[in-house]
Amino acid sequence: MRGRNAGGPKRRRFKKPSARRAMPALKIEVIVKSKRWKSNEDAELVMRRAITAAAVALSTPAAELAIVLTDNGAMRLLNRVWLGIDAATNVLSFPNRSIGGEAPLIGDIVLAHETVAAEARREGKPFAHHLAHLAVHGFLHLLGYDHEREKDATAMERLEREILRRLAIPDPYRHGRNA
Repeated sequence: MRGRNAGGPKRRRFKKPSARRAMPALKIEVIVKSKRWKSNEDAELVMRRAITAAAVALSTPAAELAIVLTDNGAMRLLNRVWLGIDAATNVLSFPNRSIGGEAPLIGDIVLAHETVAAEARREGKPFAHHLAHLAVHGFLHLLGYDHEREKDATAMERLEREILRRLAIPDPYRHGRNA
């Protein structure tokens, strides 16, 4: 008999597909607007890895986003114009509300080097761990998560912890909120 072993066990030529589906492509453009980021050559890789882990964990469909690496001066201006806060901050997310097309642009994540570095030092964390956390935090904001209400903050922090755990990064909230 062809194709099947009569009287014996069935033989499979190919492995059964795993329950995990392949993730659609996530296109991440990194734009460096400050020379301060040159001291952290692995920053782009850290952020790509963190955001990809978040996209996989949340089964995010194919999408595009931009990460802008800037400094405190530019971040202060963005924060003042968009949020009315006259101070630099670590990360801002700008979701694209007009999503459409095959691979939608979901928005931009902006990070300020001096603030990120100062927070990492103050909290005794490796810069790469803090950067990964802020990249995940910003990505979750692009997907509509927020921390305005306690219930929402708890849910967002739980997701961040889980995603970072998969990257072998310790709980960023073990000493209180920082993002």
